[in-house]
Amino acid sequence: MAFEPFVLEKVLNAPPARIWRAITDAGEMKNWYFDIPDFKAETGFEFEFTAGSEDREYRHLCKVTEVEQNRRLSYSWRYADYPGDSEVSFELIPEGEKTRLRLTHKGLHTFPKDHPDFAPESFSAGWNHIIGKSLAAFVEQEG
Repeated sequence: MAFEPFVLEKVLNAPPARIWRAITDAGEMKNWYFDIPDFKAETGFEFEFTAGSEDREYRHLCKVTEVEQNRRLSYSWRYADYPGDSEVSFELIPEGEKTRLRLTHKGLHTFPKDHPDFAPESFSAGWNHIIGKSLAAFVEQEG
């Protein structure tokens, strides 16, 4: 059975280099994403952060798997204390003065099915907010 990854595309009014900085610079990431103080866009770099809803926090354990400057960043994404392995990829596609960001989150089906925080709708809501609102506002504010 094939499992479809979660894919979100958003055209941002900023060049790829600006978005790359936002998704790889720890100082910028904390403004729109999560606070990962020592983040490095280097293959093999491991990092973690804690995030979640008001009633429950999750420790995310991640490892950078692919880096192509100004084009692609991928990392594994799993949770401490829960089964499942997934991968998040940010792909930057230039479109004139703008950039199409394609976020792909593969492997969501490997997380516990009976847990509402791991439901596809939960990831969809989270990524739509993070990319569609937080990142968009952050990279477009300097326009």
